[in-house]
Amino acid sequence: MLRALVVLLVLVNAAYFAWSHGLLAAYGAAPASPSEPQRLTQQIKPEQMRILGVDGITQPQPQPPAPAPAPAGTNATPAVAPASLAASAAVAPAVSDTAAAAPQCLQAGVFTLKQAAALTTALLGALPAGSWVLESTLEPARWIVYMGRYASLEAAIKKRGELRGLGVASELVKGTPFTGGLAPGLSLGSFETEDQAAAELALMPRRGVKTAGIRLERPEQRGKRLKLPVVNAALLGSLESVKAQLEGKALEACV
Repeated sequence: MLRALVVLLVLVNAAYFAWSHGLLAAYGAAPASPSEPQRLTQQIKPEQMRILGVDGITQPQPQPPAPAPAPAGTNATPAVAPASLAASAAVAPAVSDTAAAAPQCLQAGVFTLKQAAALTTALLGALPAGSWVLESTLEPARWIVYMGRYASLEAAIKKRGELRGLGVASELVKGTPFTGGLAPGLSLGSFETEDQAAAELALMPRRGVKTAGIRLERPEQRGKRLKLPVVNAALLGSLESVKAQLEGKALEACV
C-alpha cells in the first residue's frame, strides 16, 4: 500500500513538472505565458501611467502662461511688432552716436601767415588748449594740361562731352585765387612738375586733342596747416564758430 502511494506521488510530480514547463502545450495543457503578445491588448489606458520619483510623488511640469487675448478686430501677431521696432529704434541712435563720437584726426590748409594769425585768434577763443596746432608746411606747385579759356561755362561743358567721346577724361577748372583766369576751362590732368605735364601734352595729338597747352594750376605754397589730432563730436561742433577763419578750406582726414 505504501509503495502504491509513493508511485502515485511521483507520477503527480512528474505531471506537474511537464505542465509547468510547457511540455504538454501540444496537448492543450500549459500555463498562461506572461510574454504573450495578446496581453498588451489587455492594458487599460497605458498612456496615463506616470513614473513616481524617489519620494513617491510625481512633480507637475510648469506650464507657460497663456498669451493675453488680442482685442477684438485685431491680429495678435502684429501686436509684437511695435516692441521689436522700438528696440531697433533704440539701438540705431546709439550706434550712430558712437560712430559720430569716434575721435579722428582732421587737417585744413594751407593758410598764409596773415590768414594763420586771424585763425589763431579765433581758435584760442573757441577750442581747448592743446586740441589744435598750426604747423609750417610747404605744398609744391601743380601743373595742368589745359584747354580753354571758353566763352561760357556751357561751351566748356560741351567741349568736355566731345573729349569724353574721344576717350579723354577732363575736369572743369575751379575758380580758385590761382586759377581764376583759367575758368571756364578744362584740365586734362594735374602734375607735380612742368616736365610731367609736358610729357602728357605730347601724347594728346595721338588721342585727337590738338589745342591743349600747359598752365600753372597752383604755385608753390609756404604757410601754415591747421591740424586737430583728436576731434570728437563736441570739438567738431565748436569748430562752427571759426568757420569764417577757415577761408573756405575743407577739413580733411590727416595723411
